[in-house]
Amino acid sequence: MIDKPLFGATILLLLIGLLMSYSLSTYTIMQHGFTDTHFFIRQLIAVVIGIGFMVIISKLDADLWFKPIGLMLFFIFLAILLIMPLLPESLVRSVGGAKRWINFGPVSITPVEFYKIGFVSFISWSLVRTRLPRGNMPIKEEIKVFVPYVVILIISTLLIAVFQKDLGQTVVISATLLVLFILVGSSFRFFSMIFGIGIVGLILLIITQPHRLKRIKAWFLSFDNSANRLETYQITNSLDAINHGGFWGQGLGNGQYKLGFLSEVHTDFVLAGMMEELGFISILVVVLTMLFIIFRIFKIAARVDNPTYYLFCVGVALLFTFSFLINSFGISGITPIKGIAVPFISYGGSQIIASSISIGLILMISKKVIPKKRRER
Repeated sequence: MIDKPLFGATILLLLIGLLMSYSLSTYTIMQHGFTDTHFFIRQLIAVVIGIGFMVIISKLDADLWFKPIGLMLFFIFLAILLIMPLLPESLVRSVGGAKRWINFGPVSITPVEFYKIGFVSFISWSLVRTRLPRGNMPIKEEIKVFVPYVVILIISTLLIAVFQKDLGQTVVISATLLVLFILVGSSFRFFSMIFGIGIVGLILLIITQPHRLKRIKAWFLSFDNSANRLETYQITNSLDAINHGGFWGQGLGNGQYKLGFLSEVHTDFVLAGMMEELGFISILVVVLTMLFIIFRIFKIAARVDNPTYYLFCVGVALLFTFSFLINSFGISGITPIKGIAVPFISYGGSQIIASSISIGLILMISKKVIPKKRRER
C-alpha cells in the first residue's frame, strides 16, 4: 500500500495553492487584461496533471521503474538546460537576461524544476554504486570518488546560476548534494573542503552580478528604519502584508498588497499574500502540513532497505525543506529575497507537476517499506 497520509497532505497543499492562485492574481489579471479565472484554470490544469502523474507513478514497481524514470528526468532535462542558451528568442524568452522558460505557444516549461528531481535520482543511484562498496577511504581516494559529482554540480551551477541567473535553485541543489555526501560517509575533512569551496563560489556568484548585490543591499537597508522605501519596497511591503494579516487575516480576496505593491504575489510572495488574506492561522496550517510531508518522507526513507531509495527520499525531503525555508525566510526579511517557489503552493505548472512527480516516486517507494514486525525480527 502507498503512504496515504503523504498523498492526502500533498493534495491539501495543492488545493491551497489552487485557491491562492485565484485570489492573489487580481493585479496581474487587470494589468494584462486576462479573464478572472485565467491563472486559476492554468493552475487547475497543472494540478490535475500533477495528481495524474502522482497516481500513475505510485502504482508502478519501484524495482523496475525508479531507475528509468529518474535517469530519464536527469539526462533529458540536463540536455535541455545545455541547449537553452542557444535556442532562439521565439522558444526561450529572455527576461532580465535570463532564459529560464521554454515556450510552446500558450504553455511554458521551467526545465530546472524537473532537473532537480532527476539530479537527486541520478546522484542517489550513482553514489550507492561508487561510494558505499568502498568503506573507509583515505582523503585522496575520497576526492577521486566524489570529484565527478562535484563536476556535475559545477556544470549545473553554470547552467542554472550563470546562464539562467537562478542562484536560489543552485543553493537548493548544492545543499542537498552536501547532505547526501554526509549520508554516504564522506569524511569531515572532505566535507569541510567542499563546503569552503561552495561558500567561496557563492560569494563570487553574488559579487559578479549587480542584481544580486542590489538584493543584498536592499536586505541590509530593510533593517534601517530611515532607509528609502523605494530601495527596500519588496521586503518592506512583504513585511507590511504579513503584519496586516494578523491572526485571522483580512478575508479571502480582501488583500491590499496584492494590488501592485508586491510583484507576482501569487508566485514568489504567495505566503505573504496568504498571510494578509487568511492570517497566521493559514500559514500555521501550511507549515504543519509541509512538516508532516517531510516527516512522512523521512519515515519512508528510514524503513526501506534499498540505499538508493533511502538517499532519494532524503534528497527530495531536503529539496522541499530548503525551497520552503529560502522562500519563507526571504519574504519575512530573515534572509535576502530569492525568487524560488513554495512547493505545491506557488503558481507555476512546472513546479506543480515536478513536485507531484517526486511525490509519486516517493509513494512508489513507500510500497517497499519493510513492515514493523519484520524489522523487529
